[in-house]
Amino acid sequence: MKAVVYRGARRLGIEEREPTAPGPGELGISVAYTGICGTDLHIYHGDMDSRVGAAAIIGHEMSGRVAALGEGVTGWSVGQPVTVLPTRWCGRCAACRRGNSHICHAMNFLGIDSPGAMQSAWNVPADLVLPLPEDLPLDQGALVEPVAVAVHDVRRGEVASGDHVVVVGGGPIGVLIGTVAQGRGARVLLVEPDPTRRAVAGDIGIEAVDPAAVDVAALVADRTDGAGADVAFEVSGAAAGVTTAVEVLAVRGRLVMVAIHPRPREVNLHRFFWRELELLGARLYQRDDMAEAIRLVASGTIPARQLISRVEAPEAATAAFSALEGGGVMKVLLDWREDDR
Repeated sequence: MKAVVYRGARRLGIEEREPTAPGPGELGISVAYTGICGTDLHIYHGDMDSRVGAAAIIGHEMSGRVAALGEGVTGWSVGQPVTVLPTRWCGRCAACRRGNSHICHAMNFLGIDSPGAMQSAWNVPADLVLPLPEDLPLDQGALVEPVAVAVHDVRRGEVASGDHVVVVGGGPIGVLIGTVAQGRGARVLLVEPDPTRRAVAGDIGIEAVDPAAVDVAALVADRTDGAGADVAFEVSGAAAGVTTAVEVLAVRGRLVMVAIHPRPREVNLHRFFWRELELLGARLYQRDDMAEAIRLVASGTIPARQLISRVEAPEAATAAFSALEGGGVMKVLLDWREDDR
C-alpha cells in the first residue's frame, strides 16, 4: 500500500508500506480520494507538531470502498462505497457526558492524533463509517466531511429562511456555508478578496464581493434598511475578517466563529454590549451533520464537482499542498485509484 507521510514542516514523503488486515470491530477501506483542508495545511506548516508525530499519515476528508471486514463486524459488503466520521470520543469526559461528544476533551481526531486517510488502505473502527449512495461519484463523496462542517456551522447559527447572512472568507468552507445557508432560504453575501474564489462562488449562485472594493457594512445596512445581518460567519482567519463580521451584525445578531485563529484578535466588545450580539464557536460536527451532508451532496444541492479545483496522484502531494497554500483554488484531492486514473 502507498501512504503520504508527514516528515516535518513542509516535508512530505510517499512510502510503500505493508498493508494490515482490519482488527476486531474495524473495516478495511480501499481509499479512493482524500481531500486536503485548512487543518492539513496547518500540519504541513509544522503548526501542529505537538499532536502530529513523526512519520504520521494525515488526512480526514475521504471516500472509498469497503475492502475487508474485521472480526465481529456485520452489515457491510465488500465494495460498498463509504466515508468516515473521523472523530473518536472518549464517552467519559464532561463534554461527552453532556451530549457534546463532538468536542470531547480527549478527542482522537483521525488524521491528526492517529493515522488518517492519506493512504491507499485504511483500517477504521466500523462505527465511524457511513455508507454513501451507490450512484454518488467518489470524488464528490470526498467532500462530505467539509459539507458536514458547513451543516454544523449553519445549525449553530440557527439560520432561518429570510435571514440576511454574511460569510467572511470564501474558501471551501465559506462557500459551503453560503450554499447550505441559501438552501435554508437565507439571503447570503460572501466577502472574499480572491477573484478566483469569488468567481467560483458566483458560478454556483452565491453573491460575492471584494472587501477592498466595497464597504461591506454599508452595503449590508443598505440592503437591510439599516438593520444589519442576522448572522455572520467568520471563516477567513484574519483580524480584518473579525472586524467585518462584527460590524455587519444587526441588534442581537449572531457571529459564528468558524476559522481557527492562531493568535488572539481584537474584538469590538462595545458593539457586542450595545447591540446585544452573540458570539458562537463552531468546531466540528456530529453524526447527524454527516448524514445531512451526504444527503445534500447526493441530491446535488451542494455542487461538489464545481468545487473540485485539482485532482493529483499521491506522488504529487507536495504540489497539491502548495496549490492550496498559494490560493486561487478551492478543493484539491489526492486520487488513490491506481487502476482507474
